[in-house]
Amino acid sequence: MSLLSLCLVLASLVLAVENEEPFYRAELVFALEKWHNHGSSVVELKDGSLIASWFHGSGERQADDVAILGARWRKESGEWSEPFVMADTPGFPDTNCTLLVDSKERLWLFWPTILDNRWEGALLKYRRADEPVGSGVPVWTQGDVLHMKPGDEFPEVLEAKLRELIETRGLDWQNRATWPEGTRRWVEGNLEQAADKLTRRLGWFTRAHPYVTKNGRILVGLYSDGFSVSSLVYSDDLGESWTMSEPIVGAGNVQPSFAERRDGTLVAFMRDNGPPPQRLLVAESSDQGETWSLARDHEDLLDPGAGNEVLVLRSGRWIVVHNNTEDGRHQLAISVSDDEGQRFRLARYLERAAPGTGRYHYPSVMQASDGTLHVTYSYHLADGLAGGKQGKSIKHAWFNEAWLLSEAANRPIQ
Repeated sequence: MSLLSLCLVLASLVLAVENEEPFYRAELVFALEKWHNHGSSVVELKDGSLIASWFHGSGERQADDVAILGARWRKESGEWSEPFVMADTPGFPDTNCTLLVDSKERLWLFWPTILDNRWEGALLKYRRADEPVGSGVPVWTQGDVLHMKPGDEFPEVLEAKLRELIETRGLDWQNRATWPEGTRRWVEGNLEQAADKLTRRLGWFTRAHPYVTKNGRILVGLYSDGFSVSSLVYSDDLGESWTMSEPIVGAGNVQPSFAERRDGTLVAFMRDNGPPPQRLLVAESSDQGETWSLARDHEDLLDPGAGNEVLVLRSGRWIVVHNNTEDGRHQLAISVSDDEGQRFRLARYLERAAPGTGRYHYPSVMQASDGTLHVTYSYHLADGLAGGKQGKSIKHAWFNEAWLLSEAANRPIQ
């Protein structure tokens, strides 16, 4: 397609959005309950229905009753099915699941089983359903452990990137006695862990949606709480084999979500688990995710240390769903970029509440075949709210791009 043809297509999409009637709807996937429900992912199946997954139990990594649940949604009814078990490893917590529908319309579920009740003991698994349309639990046709193999060069690559990061901060790599104590401990801990083959192969797991590049490469974003860096595994044969990228290194960058520019550059948006300023961290790759720049703070996107997701809309706009605060998860926003992620402006709040009243976080966002946008996220209400409402659920918001960009932008949703 020529550049002129592409511009004409984009212009027609923008015009169609501007002529749409804005709409927004939302509902809980299930009623508020005492159980911990968190970390959802949502995708569309080939019949236009949705399937969502999340983890459920009495806690997270330290609770051995945590399982992966799911539910189905049909546009005609606007209702979710009763939850059902998608995966459960008896006696171990299963957490941080994510879903993918590949080019063959097969459904993939990725998630970690936590072996020792610490994130560093995560063992990544997957299941695949070749015919996922239907009701209830998908019929899984394949599943296994997805073994992580950073490679023998991982310690050297990590050390080189850490050295580059340290030197960008004006510190002398050879004189660690002059570093801040926390920085020194983090760097030396990373180098010690990287030297151990088992340690560097465990503890990698998922959060945000996998991404399929324009040339068909599947990227499954990974992160390690032990190293406090990100990475990914990629496949060029629809999941028959996987290769691990080099680490994406920054000051505490985890939980990557991916977008692709028109020139093929990949951009990873990551949670900030590091020092101030509290911003989403971004890194770029020019070789389809195999190697990466250092992660840096994004100028516009606040982040209190919480998950985000980026999505490239068919109109060409980019959106990021994130907690746009530097402290707390009491408001969940959608920010929009018109220049492929360079600058963003706040478009909408999905949730906006006073600090301490609720947590609205870990969003999963997708654009359906009809152009509508769907976001699922953890909806946690604190004790003592008016009316006595409290508990945890997963919330589903459904809207169009016209609503996102309408005159009500920047106003709290009542």
